[in-house]
Amino acid sequence: MFFLLSKLLQYLISPLLWIIALLVLGLVFKNPAKKRKAYAAGILLLLFFTNPFLVNEAWLAWEPAPVLMRQVQQYDAVIVLTGVTEPNKSPHDRVHYGEGAERILDAIQLYKMGKLQKIIISGGSGAIKDVARTEARHLQQTALYAGVPRHAILLEERSRNTRENALFTKELLGTQPQGQRLLLITSAFHLRRAQGCFEKAGLPVDPFPADFQTHDRSFYPDDLLIPDAEALWKWSRLIHEWVGYLTYKVLGYA
Repeated sequence: MFFLLSKLLQYLISPLLWIIALLVLGLVFKNPAKKRKAYAAGILLLLFFTNPFLVNEAWLAWEPAPVLMRQVQQYDAVIVLTGVTEPNKSPHDRVHYGEGAERILDAIQLYKMGKLQKIIISGGSGAIKDVARTEARHLQQTALYAGVPRHAILLEERSRNTRENALFTKELLGTQPQGQRLLLITSAFHLRRAQGCFEKAGLPVDPFPADFQTHDRSFYPDDLLIPDAEALWKWSRLIHEWVGYLTYKVLGYA
């Protein structure tokens, strides 16, 4: 039930839905004053949520600072979270990445640098319908092609959300030697929630953010004044993460 509700919630909290709702209300209202207010509110929200400078500032405030690879210490294993591939895309003889491939690519680089003993890939599928292969298998394929030996990769293929990532990874590690030092890699915007889940599950991890969605602060006119449709999408994603983080906090998951 929680899984299905979370899928529904991601649509209800979309700024685009709010903007459309206000503009539709402007069409429906008969009262001229209400009509003007609905249109004005819709246009203001549209200007706010399509401003690239404002969304970049919000993401800069939320994403943690990068960690230099040369500063990473020795770890027994890295936990890589999935959610970056399209499992329903054919053909299935390759991995179809949307974005966020840096999660597994950074893990591979750290492994090649000799900083990791194993790579643990956690994630079944976030899709409601059945898929040909789990997302963990997809990321494993990338790691294998990059030269990481199969014996150095462990898969957790049951989880469908971040909480289950933590719980099922802990179960998997229960079969491994105790006292392991663990690194956690996920997208920077998702790291607060993910780290909270793992620590709540009793699995201490050090964070390594990847897949940054920001750029350095810019005051050029095209960043300050020109509306950008991508900004609307980025606001939707950030608000979804905020709501997810607060929900996990309230439910005691993180």
